[in-house]
Amino acid sequence: MEGTTMQNKIRSRRTHHKSRSGCKNCKRRRVKCDEKKPSCTNCLQHSVECDFGIASDWTSVSPSPPASGPRQQYRFKQSKFQTALSSKGEQKASSIGVQCDLPLDYSSNSGISMADLQLYHHYITSTYKTLTYEPEDVHRVYQTHLPQWGFTFPSVLHLILAISALHLGSKQPDQRDQYVRQADDHFTFGVRSVTFVLSRLSSENCQMIYISAVLICLVYFGHGPTPGEYIVFSETGKAEWLVLMRGVRSILESRREEIFTGILEPVPGPRADTIGPDLLAELVQHKQHIIGVKHFIELHTVDQDTRDLCISACMNLMTTFEDVYEQRTLGRDGICLMAAIIGWIYRLPETFIIHLEDKHPFALIVLAHWSILLRYMQTSWLMVGWDKHVISGIRTSLREDFHMWIDWPWDVIHA
Repeated sequence: MEGTTMQNKIRSRRTHHKSRSGCKNCKRRRVKCDEKKPSCTNCLQHSVECDFGIASDWTSVSPSPPASGPRQQYRFKQSKFQTALSSKGEQKASSIGVQCDLPLDYSSNSGISMADLQLYHHYITSTYKTLTYEPEDVHRVYQTHLPQWGFTFPSVLHLILAISALHLGSKQPDQRDQYVRQADDHFTFGVRSVTFVLSRLSSENCQMIYISAVLICLVYFGHGPTPGEYIVFSETGKAEWLVLMRGVRSILESRREEIFTGILEPVPGPRADTIGPDLLAELVQHKQHIIGVKHFIELHTVDQDTRDLCISACMNLMTTFEDVYEQRTLGRDGICLMAAIIGWIYRLPETFIIHLEDKHPFALIVLAHWSILLRYMQTSWLMVGWDKHVISGIRTSLREDFHMWIDWPWDVIHA
């Protein structure tokens, strides 16, 4: 009797619940999943995101979560550490890495490494300060909102990491090549991501798409001058930055009122009542030379349309000089002048831009006098060297008999 009981005990097996629909993490690790929701016990113990609590696999680029359903978020893989022996036989721990899966359709080619976390940290502690004039950034757009947007809008994340890498490269020249490579990788993903959603521009994502386009333009400047590229014209005709700026313009034209609301609503800054005596003397000199160019164009341009375009550009340029010198009176320079200086380019008629691309001498002479303003942005790491680069490109593109008409900007920039 006792033997029979023992045999029954041996034959019997403890019943258990066989998991057929466990979470992906447990299936990948080949362990039993208790299928508890919203997170199974194994995932909780290992501090990883359980896919029971995720409605989708984050493979689509969605700038904002749907009205119903979970908010998009990043899934951080567990940190892995391994014990290794040093050359002296001592044990030491080395990090294999932490990676963050991005909610992109090309997620297999992307992810955030420890090096990228370094870039993120550098952005939120240092780089953002170089992209805006903090006292007037009352909504903390670059400090707070861009990093937050990056968690649901991948292009913003990649582009702030690209700018951060370029900023580090400017501060550490001996490692610049390494940082430029990182910046290029993130720039590629950032452009690809924003291009993917651009066809779905809406009131919900227009601010983030607009900011992405602005960041793309800033990355261009942060790379520094490129041979043959002179912001608004190039040796081959169309300039890369000008193509980027046209993208910004097209977005603004379709969604301006929706973009400049809330945290992006412009906040008027202080104005200078008068311009300081020394700066006023400089401003008068600049305006006198622009007036001289205007008279030269009036006398030597046969085509009425070209004459009107160039004269209008001269008049607008004098107004831009006045705006810049008002800000300089308040002690502003560098990035503070970006809106006024680049704004002149932004407002140029497309026909004048075409003249620049065609290297029309009168259009280039006007542009040469604009390039003086780039000199006052040299305190920004983004704009270092651009003034000399642009005036050199203009001089190279002009016939020698026109060089005398750009002597003034050439001398001011090289002073």
